[in-house]
Amino acid sequence: MASLEVVRGELAEAHKDTRMNLQSVLENNSLTPEQRWGVAVACAFAARNELIKKAMLHEAKQALGDKAEPVIEDARAAASLMGMNNIYYRFRHMVGKESYSTKRAGLRMNRLGQVLTNKVDFELVCLAVSAINGCEMCVQSHEKVVTEGGISEDQVNDAVRIASVIHAAAVGLES
Repeated sequence: MASLEVVRGELAEAHKDTRMNLQSVLENNSLTPEQRWGVAVACAFAARNELIKKAMLHEAKQALGDKAEPVIEDARAAASLMGMNNIYYRFRHMVGKESYSTKRAGLRMNRLGQVLTNKVDFELVCLAVSAINGCEMCVQSHEKVVTEGGISEDQVNDAVRIASVIHAAAVGLES
C-alpha cells in the first residue's frame, strides 16, 4: 500500500517545497483527525492521482483506525458531489446571466443530507474540494455554512492548505 512517504519520495527535486509541505500541512494544523483525513482523502480523489489517492486512503486508515470508514465514505461522496456541483455552479457564475440563476439545477444531491460523520465536517470537506475545482460560489457557500456551524477561520484555512498541497503533489507527480 502506498504511503505518504512513498508519495514524497516520488516527487522530484523540482517539487521539494511540495514534498516538505505535504508532510507539514497534514501534521501541523487546527483540524481534528477526522477533519484532516476527510479533507485529505476527498482532495486526493479530486486531484485524480492514483498514487496520492492510495496514500491518503492508507494514511487515513492508519490514523483513524475503526473510525476511518465513515470518514472515507463521506470524503468519496463529497469529491463526487463537488465534481458535479462545482462544474454546474461555476458555469452559472462564469456566464453571469441572471436567467441561468433562476433555472432549476435538477441535480440529485441527497447525499449532502445523509452524511455518515457530521454535517459541518462534510461541508468543510466540500469546501476544500471546491477550492481545488475553483468554484467561487461553492467556496463561499460552504465557507459560510462551516463558520456558522462553529468551524474557525483557522480550520478553514488549514483545510484549504491541505487541498492546495495535495493538488500540487498531484501536479508534481504528473510532471
